[in-house]
Amino acid sequence: MNVILSRAAVSSEFANQVRRFSISSKKNVKVAVCGASGGIGQPLALLLKQSPLVTKLSLYDIVHTPGVAADLSHIDTPAVTKGYNGPESLKDALSGMDVVIIPAGVPRKPGMTRDDLFNTNASIVRDLAEACSKYCPKAMVGIISNPVNSTVPIFSEVAKKAGTLDKKRIFGVTTLDVVRSNAFIAEAKGLDPRKVNIPVIGGHAGITIIPLISQATPSVKFEKNELEALTARIQDAGTEVVKAKAGSGSATLSMAYAGARFAFSLCRAINGESNVVECAYIASDVTEATYFSTPLKLGKDGVAQNLGLGKLSAYEQDLVKAAIPELQKTIKKGEDFANKSS
Repeated sequence: MNVILSRAAVSSEFANQVRRFSISSKKNVKVAVCGASGGIGQPLALLLKQSPLVTKLSLYDIVHTPGVAADLSHIDTPAVTKGYNGPESLKDALSGMDVVIIPAGVPRKPGMTRDDLFNTNASIVRDLAEACSKYCPKAMVGIISNPVNSTVPIFSEVAKKAGTLDKKRIFGVTTLDVVRSNAFIAEAKGLDPRKVNIPVIGGHAGITIIPLISQATPSVKFEKNELEALTARIQDAGTEVVKAKAGSGSATLSMAYAGARFAFSLCRAINGESNVVECAYIASDVTEATYFSTPLKLGKDGVAQNLGLGKLSAYEQDLVKAAIPELQKTIKKGEDFANKSS
């Protein structure tokens, strides 16, 4: 049976989906996307353009950005959108921004790990950290560029040298691990994924990704072998997409969705909404690793409260112990790069 929807009906349904991410804004939030012409950047910019929370959308990349911005500017939503090309335009792209989301960098290909991206993406994040320190030092920054376990320390070290470091405002966006956990566990248990929430702690690569299934909402139970298989799938979900795309790219659409969710949470916190909680990878003293992802209560100035690990099962405690050495190694790699190259 064919169903033909009117334009009004389609627009209404589309708006309802957007409202899941946003609320009517009290403060006009200015958001920049650095890497806006890429596979993550374009769908991320599209999602941001739809939100009433975003009043100005600044798109930066090294090529094609004015075209992306022109395309988005034809959408009938309030966010004023402008594109900027090349390093010489970073001042105009970043000045006055409240939120900066960074998906810039090269994507993974089959056989590559996130760490294989290090040399190229590390330099990109270093340069953007220098620009943010100059032109929007008070912005909240969400870093998507992989390997996140190293790029967040790089950004922080550069900001520290510039004298602009505010640890409460620098985030590694690990939201995709939460989104994947919610989807996979909802599928396994026949639940509505919109009503499932799985905190994910640790980092954003391999064994450092630790889904806390024991803390799931609603509560779920799995046999040991099922739990181990689910955890492994969540930890290796990025590779699952890379293989499925057969050389054409990595997770772009799901990452854009997750990045938009995190950006909207920052916008809501800036607007003073209470109880905005997201997991993110930040400078932390919760474990021996100096950066660690945990659930965070977000506020107007960034991290309002680190909610910590919560009660871990014995299985999850073992996962944390295994993750710490790997995190410490990748954190040091990022810090060493920043200190040697600045």
